Amino acid sequence: MKKVLVTIAVLAMTTACSIKQRVDPVQVNNSDEVCIQKNPDVREGFLAEVEKVLTEKKIKYRIIDQLDASQQCEWTATYTANWAWDLALYMVYAEIRVFRDGKLDGEAIYDARMGGANMNKFIDAEPKIRELIEQLIEQKQASLRWSPLNQVAI
Repeated sequence: MKKVLVTIAVLAMTTACSIKQRVDPVQVNNSDEVCIQKNPDVREGFLAEVEKVLTEKKIKYRIIDQLDASQQCEWTATYTANWAWDLALYMVYAEIRVFRDGKLDGEAIYDARMGGANMNKFIDAEPKIRELIEQLIEQKQASLRWSPLNQVAI
C-alpha cells in the first residue's frame, strides 16, 4: 500500500512540473515594417536576439520607446520576459505579441513557471527566443505576377 501511495505522489508531482509553449502565428509580408516597443524591464539580450532573427528573415523593423498613433505603425510588437533562480538563472517566462492596426494578430508564449522539478526548464534563452520568433512570424513573400497584358512593345 505504501508503494502505491509513493507512486501516486511521484506521478502527481511530475504532472504538475510542466512547461508550456503556445504560438499563434501571424503572416507578415517581407515588404512590411514592424515597430517593436522596447521594454526596459527585460534583459537587453532578448531584444538583441529578436532583432537578429528579424534581420535574418529580411523583415524591416524599428525600435520605438512608446506606442503612439503618430508613428504610423501598421504592425507593432511587444514583449516581456522574466528570469528566475533555481540552482541557476533561467528564462522562466517569455511573451511576444504582434498587433496589426492595434488589434492582436498573434502571440508566442513560453511558460516554465510551473516547471518545478522539470530539468528542461534550464534552457539557453537565445535559441528559445529564436524558436518563438521563427514560429510566430510566417512570411508571405511579396510576389510579382507576370501577365502578357503588362508587356510593352519596343
